[in-house]
Amino acid sequence: MSENKMSDIIKASMDGIKSFTDMETVIGNAITTPSGVTVIPVSKVAMGIATGGIDYGNKKERHEQNFGGGGGTGLAITPVAFLTVGRDAEINLIHINSSGASDVERITTLIENSPAIIEKIKSVLS
Repeated sequence: MSENKMSDIIKASMDGIKSFTDMETVIGNAITTPSGVTVIPVSKVAMGIATGGIDYGNKKERHEQNFGGGGGTGLAITPVAFLTVGRDAEINLIHINSSGASDVERITTLIENSPAIIEKIKSVLS
């Protein structure tokens, strides 16, 4: 199998990922509220990549151009928390889901914590 062609497939996949992800994907851009509180979103990034290829043709005559290959990449970005920095340098981490929980548990936790989240957002914006 042509190593150079496989390297090209892997490089194309990685370049595609680089084109839409950067550090701001995990630690988002800081947002400063009118009251002086800074809110920084924090996300979890999970990625999977698969690449494969094969040289093909009849057994007697192999040609360099007889190569087939492809690749695929999956990327999931999940918001997990907000980091807040107050005017007096007070730092808080507000989790928006619990690690390892199912989707139903996450939604339940979000609903249960929504009054506290709303109050924190109100205090940040005031």
